[in-house]
Amino acid sequence: MDEGARRDVQRLLAYEEIRQLAARYALAVDSRDLDALCGLFVDDVRVTREESGRDALRASFAAQLRPLGVTILNVGTHVIDLLDEDHATGHVYCKGEIQEGPRWIHQAILYRDVYERRGGRWLFVRRRHDLWYGADVGANPIGLPPANWPEHSAGSGTVPSLWKTWQDFTADDQPS
Repeated sequence: MDEGARRDVQRLLAYEEIRQLAARYALAVDSRDLDALCGLFVDDVRVTREESGRDALRASFAAQLRPLGVTILNVGTHVIDLLDEDHATGHVYCKGEIQEGPRWIHQAILYRDVYERRGGRWLFVRRRHDLWYGADVGANPIGLPPANWPEHSAGSGTVPSLWKTWQDFTADDQPS
């Protein structure tokens, strides 16, 4: 393979790996898999002016996600700008559905990302969450009777409680 073709393949692989990074972020948030979520970031990620590292990031995500119930992040448009072989930036559109107490909220989100390849793996250096809007939805689907899919198409389903990570995360909320 000539040098130009090799560079093209490397660029295509970078695009796909970075797209997977954004998709894995959504899945990790929705399943409350904090280990997987924090593993998507560089090990020296800056969390606050005073704090950095994955342990601080884990604590930050836990604090942000603890008051929420179900979240459904749907990744859409993803524009990636490769700066060089190991650095890139991106803009990711996301539609979110979020349970906040008795409220059910729709959000339109723009993530502004900085990526870096370390040890042959693309990771987030920074992920900024910007909001176009958040709006209450008329009916909160939490508390609906079971759908028992495919018997009924409306009602509660089995996700997210089918994920062990979700069960573990929410078990902390249950009285002993």
